[in-house]
Amino acid sequence: MRIFGAIIAVLMMSNMFAQSYNWTKEDSLKGEQIINTIEQSLDMFYAEYSPEGNYDSIIDALNYEQDSVPEFSDEVYCERLNVMNEMSPFHLDCNEQTLNTIKFFARKRRGFARVVLGRSKLYFDMFETKLAEHDLPIELKYLAVIESGLRPQVKSRAGALGLWQFMYGTGRMFGLTENSYIDERMDPELATEAACQYLKKLYGIYNDWNLALAAYNAGPGNVNKAIRRSGNKLTYWEVRPFLPRETQGYVPNFIAAAYLLTYHAEHNIIPMEASVRYPQLDTMCLNKGVHMASISELLEIEEEEIKRLNPIYKRDYIPKTLNGQCITLPAPQIGQLVTLEDSLYSLETLRYSTPTIQNNTSNTNNTATNDSGSSDSYTYHKVRSGETLGTISSKYGTSVAEIQRINGLRSTKIYVGQRLKVKGSATTNTTTNTTTTPTASKKYYTVRSGDTFGVIAQRNRLSQSQLKRLNPGINISRLSIGQRIRVK
Repeated sequence: MRIFGAIIAVLMMSNMFAQSYNWTKEDSLKGEQIINTIEQSLDMFYAEYSPEGNYDSIIDALNYEQDSVPEFSDEVYCERLNVMNEMSPFHLDCNEQTLNTIKFFARKRRGFARVVLGRSKLYFDMFETKLAEHDLPIELKYLAVIESGLRPQVKSRAGALGLWQFMYGTGRMFGLTENSYIDERMDPELATEAACQYLKKLYGIYNDWNLALAAYNAGPGNVNKAIRRSGNKLTYWEVRPFLPRETQGYVPNFIAAAYLLTYHAEHNIIPMEASVRYPQLDTMCLNKGVHMASISELLEIEEEEIKRLNPIYKRDYIPKTLNGQCITLPAPQIGQLVTLEDSLYSLETLRYSTPTIQNNTSNTNNTATNDSGSSDSYTYHKVRSGETLGTISSKYGTSVAEIQRINGLRSTKIYVGQRLKVKGSATTNTTTNTTTTPTASKKYYTVRSGDTFGVIAQRNRLSQSQLKRLNPGINISRLSIGQRIRVK
């Protein structure tokens, strides 16, 4: 449902486009073709819907050098905060504490700001939607920045967890549950809903957003004690000297983060590239329990990417529940998963069946000179560029799970040059590290939705310069879905 509105808009545009070209019934696309057309249209829509912003033009206009760190007068900082104040119910006070924190962030937290700006593409749209539903200030999205750096799996020393750093008890109070496989404090949408409820309750108590933020950090009990010690003052800055030390810096940190992410271009801070944005995601609920490795192998998507987009799961297994556990991925991959759902469950059964079945399968595929049941029949394979555990297991007639077990691997992530112990011998002409091939075969990658040149390089364990040398005639800023990129 998340992308339903966008799909309607694209379908309307596609319909207008078709009418303008007077397509006949015979010319119309059918089946998978129309789905591919819609997905390509959606990508164009997302590019317009989520522009990168005007930071390049601002930086060019200010004539900044690449590594320059601009500094401004206190008057400029205060003027910008006043502009933000005009559009906000917060008191973004320009005082000595706030100015000192802003200057520190602008000098020493530039890398942090770049990373957070990149991550914000995945979360801020959802934050703003939830905040608007609860009639809360949009600026509260910056609270997750100082709480977690927009990392849903980060855990504090005190045990607070998730984007909004809920303690276990507070999370339970607002409906977030935990078991051996799932912790809803790490679910971006569920935790954001809980944070909205908690912040609304805190504002209802103090009727002051800065005090509500202090209570979010230190707890209402500590804020109430500080109010009493201040002589029953009711503004944050009057109460601040009596708050715990960490909380004394909490609101200045919030203001500094809000300021720097708003005026990042003026400070010559360019956001990190976002591999995927929130509107590009879709969700599918599963009828059976599956391992993320099975989804990774079926869809040819990195297991780490599945974990990143589904932080609610504490392990690499998605359990079966009464209502069905759901998985979030880029919309094209969810489309594939819907089509291949039966194949997913079959693959899961094959991968995680009993060792006896796996060994029997292995024996039928291996040569007669190697007894795969023998502890002495191992071969060492040196991982090459572009290989995955799935492709390696296919070469040797074994399973990914068996290779993981033999080598003590907790995930399917491998690296070029790694030596893996494998049962049996290769069933194809591809060789292990003990022999060499006369010529290196070329390998190509087909561009998918959400891919960028940097993402493709990273996925294939190449630097961007290496990938450019392999593709000298390609415009790296204008990739299209279905385009073939040489990666070997």
